[in-house]
Amino acid sequence: MGKHNEFGKEGEQIAVDYLVKNGYTISYKNYRYLQAEIDIIAKKGDILAIVEVRSRSSDFIENIAETVTPKKIKLLVMAANQYVTDKNIDVEVRFDIITILKNKHKFELEHLESAFFHF
Repeated sequence: MGKHNEFGKEGEQIAVDYLVKNGYTISYKNYRYLQAEIDIIAKKGDILAIVEVRSRSSDFIENIAETVTPKKIKLLVMAANQYVTDKNIDVEVRFDIITILKNKHKFELEHLESAFFHF
């Protein structure tokens, strides 16, 4: 596995640990539907958080959260709809982004709740 993939998996684990520490229950990791993948599906109260994790080793030029494209958002919404339908659950769905920035040996995590809305 390449260093990029290893860091991505490490970032997802950091995000999972953060969510659990903050009262979320992890329902699913790496949920796939057709060409879409949701990094983390987590539940807290009556909210189902669809979490996209973005990890970078530097914050050059663009904000990490802004790397989530409209196409990616469309895929996340499609996969989330499928998950909710498959599980036959009635919950409020929220789309979050967790960004993880690695500076040397330190990680900075930011959790953006309701990072985007779908129509």
